[in-house]
Amino acid sequence: MFSRFQRWVVPVTLVLGCGPMLTGCRSGVPAQLLQRFEFQQPHMGTLFTITLYAPDESAARAASGAAFEKVAALDRMMTDYDPESELMQLCRKPSGQAVRVSDELFDVLQKSQRVAELSDGAFDVTVGPVVRLWRRARRTEMLPAPEALAHARAAVGWRKLKLDARSRTVTLTVPDMQLDLGGIAKGFAADKSLEVLKQHGISRALVAASGDIAVSEPPPGQRGWRVGIGKLGGEKEELARNILLNNAAVSTSGDAEQFVELAGKRYSHIVDPRTGVGLTERLQVSVIARRAVDTDSLATAVSVLGTERGLKLIEARPEVAALILRADEMHRSAVESSRLKKFNVGRAGQ
Repeated sequence: MFSRFQRWVVPVTLVLGCGPMLTGCRSGVPAQLLQRFEFQQPHMGTLFTITLYAPDESAARAASGAAFEKVAALDRMMTDYDPESELMQLCRKPSGQAVRVSDELFDVLQKSQRVAELSDGAFDVTVGPVVRLWRRARRTEMLPAPEALAHARAAVGWRKLKLDARSRTVTLTVPDMQLDLGGIAKGFAADKSLEVLKQHGISRALVAASGDIAVSEPPPGQRGWRVGIGKLGGEKEELARNILLNNAAVSTSGDAEQFVELAGKRYSHIVDPRTGVGLTERLQVSVIARRAVDTDSLATAVSVLGTERGLKLIEARPEVAALILRADEMHRSAVESSRLKKFNVGRAGQ
């Protein structure tokens, strides 16, 4: 069942990396004897693709099946489209009541709060009430009513979400709060998928969920997984950069498909939690880091902060890099963080 976590679709091309290195595999099978397998299943409103190297099809199917089961379980837990999900049951609890939640839901909320603090609220999982208004706006092609937006904004604010690490409890401190994990859940699930694959002896894998990609060890004989980042507003085959990833992740955030034009203005489905309004600046943000849970949430935060403040956020984080593409009616430009060159293997057409 699709739970519609998908916040955007950005063209991503995956190609095997290049290089002379050839290393062994934890499964005990020489790397040169491993075979490539690919599996796909729909989860979280998008298509999850698992590409892995295994000694045989039986091992590949068993490992990928277990990874997809983990994604499905996280989907059922964290979706805001199913009223019976753990997330939605939490949101129905009376305000001010401390509620004990599962370890994984607590972990993703805790990670969300850290990014919210780092970004001064540009990333905020309490944005659910205004996100719902903008979902309706895209369906009806009508701007949210000012009074409805004001009411929704009163329930938004990352400081209104309280976590207690010792008791693993969550408290929604004001009425009508709704949590939305659409900017972090897919990255979290991609990371968890790699963990499950590793438990099944698969150390060379890539998990792709729309614009979120997480990789472990590279393919046999390669230095990394080559990932192509699509051009802003370009065709699917048009690339802005090729990057090489090894035990890392990349997430790309933009409004290539999910937006609405109202009264002559284009509004993204990405909402600024501080204003309650969909973004109007055309940006496509790609973030590289160790974990997809970080790249997923940081890509959203940078989209909201904009180029200058977003780049400062990225530069302040060790081992994090970003590519920000922006466009208006007259110009297109690209801004790179200082660490992006570490991953670059070519621009478009290379």
